[in-house]
Parts: sequence; structure tokens; C-alpha cells
Amino acid sequence: MTAHSERRWLPGRRQLVRAALTGVVAACAGSVSGRPPFPASTSSGPNSARPATPESAWRKLSEGNRRWRTLHERHPDETPAVRRTVVSGQHPFAVILGCVDSRVPPELVFDQGLGDLLAVRSAGSVLDEAVLASVTYGVLELGIPLVVVLGHQSCGAVTAAVRADATGGQLPGHMQYLADQIRPAIDHGLSGEARVDAAISANALLVRSRLAAEPELVSRIAAGTLTAVGARYELTDQRVRRLG
Repeated sequence: MTAHSERRWLPGRRQLVRAALTGVVAACAGSVSGRPPFPASTSSGPNSARPATPESAWRKLSEGNRRWRTLHERHPDETPAVRRTVVSGQHPFAVILGCVDSRVPPELVFDQGLGDLLAVRSAGSVLDEAVLASVTYGVLELGIPLVVVLGHQSCGAVTAAVRADATGGQLPGHMQYLADQIRPAIDHGLSGEARVDAAISANALLVRSRLAAEPELVSRIAAGTLTAVGARYELTDQRVRRLG
């Protein structure tokens, strides 16, 4: 799939994806409509209220990351009471589109618990139709006010894409798709590790821009009820830094 075709879903395919997602969630957690099933003030568990705005959602993530990197984790929303509560439905306050890297689990990095985050993960945070549908579902059906595209230090997918671009080689099998999607983020004015490091941040911002241009999200972003941000996680000090 090219980047151009990725952005232009046929209406029928959009409807099929949305209908399938809605049906699955309705079967598992009650009916789902085109309107957010939970008000913004709904608690995400006995321990905390759900953030109602993009700003408050980012603040809660930042506070959680501060606890994580200073070794003061609370491991919230894991109690028996919360486990019983989430049986009837979910109401996360942020979508985290992150990498599949095992060192960057969103719930740990942001010190959140059950029902708090809608985590979508792909190598290099690369977009495809399934990823786009998952993010869109979180915004349209669950009323989530914040989408974070989370890149990270020493990303293997970005490193492989940069090296393949430099040598003109092809990655094995479906992994070439990742390289093709990441290639526009590569700065050929840099070299070596500097090129890889810069591409990690640029890729997160590029994916963020693609999401922000999705027709289903544009109006909410314009109204201020949704924000999509790019961010980066450093393995060395466990800090999440907002890129834009």
C-alpha cells in the first residue's frame, strides 16, 4: 500500500471497518453508537477522574511518566474494584500509538492502569488501515480527547529503514512496508547515528501530521476537543518529551 492510497479509503471499506469494530465492542461491552458512550467526566476507576480536555489528558500522562522515571510508580487502576468496573465498558482518556518494542509499554511508561489508555502499537508507529481504524475508533466511539504518537530512542524499525535507504537494499518480506513508510522522515543531510536519531523524531511527527489530516479527526481538532501530538521516549532516562 502506498502512502497515497493509505489516506484514501473507499467509503465502503471505511463503513465495513467501523461496522466490524462497533459490532465487536457492542458484543463485548454493551452497545456502541456514533456518539461517545461515556461523558468526559466519567471516572476511569475509583482512583481518578477521566481528563475532559486534551490539555488535562497530556498533563495526566506527564505526571504518570514523572512517577515512572523517578521510580515512584503507583500502578493505578489495578484493584479488584477497578477490575469489576471495567467489565461493563471502557473509557480511556488517551490513544497512544506506539512502537511494538518490548521496552516501551505505554501503561508502564505513563504509569496508568486498566481502562486508562487505548494502546495501538505497530513497528515504528507506522500507519496502515488497521492502525488508522483503531485510532479513529478511540476518538469517534470512545470520545478520547488526545492522541499521542510515541516514538522512542533506538527504534529498531527506524534504524532498519535508515540503513536500507542508505544501501538501497530491501528488508525481508512485509518489513519493507515499514521502510517505505518511514523513508520520508529520513534526513539525508545527516549521517550515521545522527541520521537515525533524527529520523525517529521526524517519523513521530510525520505520523502525527498524517493522523491530524484524517477527515474524521479534522473537525474535532479544529474545535479544540481533540489534539494529536508527537512525542519521544528516551530509554536512557525514561523521559517522554513532547515534540509537537
